[in-house]
Amino acid sequence: MIKVVHYINQFYGGIGGEEKADVKPEVREGVVGPGMALKAALGKDAEIVATIICGDSYFNENLEEATAEILQMIKKYEPNLFIAGPAFNAGRYGVACGSICKAVKDNLGIPVVSGMYVENPGVDMFRKDLHIASTANAATGMRQAIPAMSKLGLKLAKGEGIGSPAEEGYIPRGVRKNVFREERGSKRAVNMLVAKLKGEAFVTEYAMPDFDRVAPNKPVLDMKNAKIALVTSGGIVPKHNPDRIESSSASKYGKYDIEGVMDLTEETYETAHGGYDPVYANLDADRVLPVDVLREFEKEGVIGKLHRYFYTTVGNGTSVANAKKFASTFAKELVQDGVQAVILTST
Repeated sequence: MIKVVHYINQFYGGIGGEEKADVKPEVREGVVGPGMALKAALGKDAEIVATIICGDSYFNENLEEATAEILQMIKKYEPNLFIAGPAFNAGRYGVACGSICKAVKDNLGIPVVSGMYVENPGVDMFRKDLHIASTANAATGMRQAIPAMSKLGLKLAKGEGIGSPAEEGYIPRGVRKNVFREERGSKRAVNMLVAKLKGEAFVTEYAMPDFDRVAPNKPVLDMKNAKIALVTSGGIVPKHNPDRIESSSASKYGKYDIEGVMDLTEETYETAHGGYDPVYANLDADRVLPVDVLREFEKEGVIGKLHRYFYTTVGNGTSVANAKKFASTFAKELVQDGVQAVILTST
């Protein structure tokens, strides 16, 4: 019997939503939440002996401590397989699943598997380290995700060979293997070219990355009369982070009024960003969002005016889809407000 330990976050553990994202790791015997479907998919070959639950915020903000604690919990059960998620497109959850899977694989030497949507930031961070079953964008795809994860997990636990991503349903890892085909490569390449020229369907054997290309805007010719706005992925927010922007894998952005603000002081602003030492940003948030310098430029006539609002979010682990959604929303507001140029800062 294959012994399985399952990892889920506070939501799927039935503890709560975002308001409970700071709960510390806990272990429960047997099956919890989506583990019921996982148990059915695993069948008679495996048993879920324990479920570990941890809040997404707690894990990502206390990475080393949370990982060490969870590893100790797992060791107790001596499992043959570790399964995390599925996380779908939940960024912090995906990063947590990927992080703990890698730690389990590296430290305990047992097979691991997770499940995520292809745009989850956890995919780019961990696709080379572990098998990640490809899932839908949201939990509505649970019925498809669980069988895919179970199939992969069982094969890994039994030491069976894993086929290609297309065959097994996992996200490509960038690993290439030599295989024998009936027709040599040159002939297959010509066949694909002919099919492409005819407009017929074909499947490439060497998929190329899809790079997002953005055409540059025309230069601002009259800076002395231009309205300039500040946008940052450095997480600068008013003191105490009033909109509760997450420190990692942000699901929101903030819009804040700086009309009359000449300097971002330690008493009034801070960073919500995780993943780097925030000390110097908290001492002087102008280091990330240069309001003080732009006020000087405004006074000296270098620029026409600093826009009264700045927009901010956290770039740490935030999905490309969310980032594009944020930008498409507030870019319209910037255009409507007559902004001619944006200074985009990060950490």
